[in-house]
Amino acid sequence: MRSLWHRLGLGGKICLAVIAAYFALAVFGEVQFRVAKARDVTPGYNVVRENCRYLPPLTRVAAADASSSAQFFLLGTDNLGRDVASRLVQGARIAFHVGIMTSLIAIPLGVLLGLLGGYFGGKADSFVVWLCATVASMPGLLFILAISMVVGQGILGIYLGIGLTTWVGVCRTIRAEVMKHKDRAYVQAARVLGYSHARIMFRHILPNVAHVILIQFSIRFPSAVATEVFISFLGIGVQGEPSWGVMINNARLRLWQGVWWEMTFVTAAIFILVLVFNHLADELRDLLDPALRNETR
Repeated sequence: MRSLWHRLGLGGKICLAVIAAYFALAVFGEVQFRVAKARDVTPGYNVVRENCRYLPPLTRVAAADASSSAQFFLLGTDNLGRDVASRLVQGARIAFHVGIMTSLIAIPLGVLLGLLGGYFGGKADSFVVWLCATVASMPGLLFILAISMVVGQGILGIYLGIGLTTWVGVCRTIRAEVMKHKDRAYVQAARVLGYSHARIMFRHILPNVAHVILIQFSIRFPSAVATEVFISFLGIGVQGEPSWGVMINNARLRLWQGVWWEMTFVTAAIFILVLVFNHLADELRDLLDPALRNETR
């Protein structure tokens, strides 16, 4: 990992620094959420302040009496007087939850099926190809909606819906890589030594295609976040929490009133996160893909 850091260009290092900043905000938001839940109180980002509605960014509200303190709203407030900055942090928490949890579903599933299909070929490969084609033919949004109807609307439905519909690309990529590796000399040598199929797949081939998994994660993460934003915007996803999609849906109704800041900051947060992940994925592909490395020499 240290070697990879030194090989990354300036753009890649900046992307990692931005992702680390987002992650730190997500961790802070998780702590804030857990503390409020443990105390059984309304979290600060959901506190309604009738006297602070529609405040623009960088607004300071004086204390109402000696027992309270002044309040500063860095990014303004929404229609219920809730702090936009605090809700934006919670949106980052939910985004990382979705990106990580759906990857933990999709990537192992795609890797396992890709290994089995690429290594064994024949009927096993035909089944994997058929399963990929079947899942890819399903409209993803409708599939997520169907899962949400079964398990209930909320974050669990998002995890399962996105995770079970986005493994196909991982599977196809891993399958193609395994098909290239299974006839190479080191695999043939392992077979001659009498190693089991499982050992050859998981201890010999898998480490040589691990770079593909890393690249796939960096591609899948922003895609999962964007999907969650879209379905939460439609009201299918997260309930009762300030997901970025929920915030956009909430903010769009007040743009005509000149309340621009909530929509602007949420959109900017999504744009920057997706941009840095996509740029990092390009850099990782250039560094780790052997075919591209050979072309640049």
